[in-house]
Amino acid sequence: MFERFQAFFQKLTADSPKKGFAPDDPRITVAALCMQVMEADGQIKASEKKRLRKLLKEQYALDGKQLDALMAAGLEAESSAVDYYRFTADLKRHLNTEQRLELIGILWDIVYADGERSEMEDHVIWRIADLLGVSSRERIQKRQEAAARVTDVQVAQDDAD
Repeated sequence: MFERFQAFFQKLTADSPKKGFAPDDPRITVAALCMQVMEADGQIKASEKKRLRKLLKEQYALDGKQLDALMAAGLEAESSAVDYYRFTADLKRHLNTEQRLELIGILWDIVYADGERSEMEDHVIWRIADLLGVSSRERIQKRQEAAARVTDVQVAQDDAD
């Protein structure tokens, strides 16, 4: 699963510098969208935040300061946004169709980090997917894949106990 994330983020930042974040850096946009998905149900759970931090750190090869800077930039961008269009329009310029699908899968993985899926999280991802040009069928497929990964992890943990 992490190989998938790594390939996605490497393609996304192939020409981006590793230190510092330009205002139009797509990594900020990804972080901001992930934060919007985490906040959709009215609460950010520690498991969701931990999952996002781990994902960003590993996939962008960030040190602690860089990760904190990206999280802060993503939070600032998310806080100042009035809609999803600002983010999705930027990502449509940077991502091909396959990468957009991958992003939707990542958003679902953030949702399932706490083992639950709320109606509001569903709605946010539906809007983001729609603006990115991802079909309902593809969005649902990515949701099912993320849910299956959570189930597989829970079964493996139960087997270990």
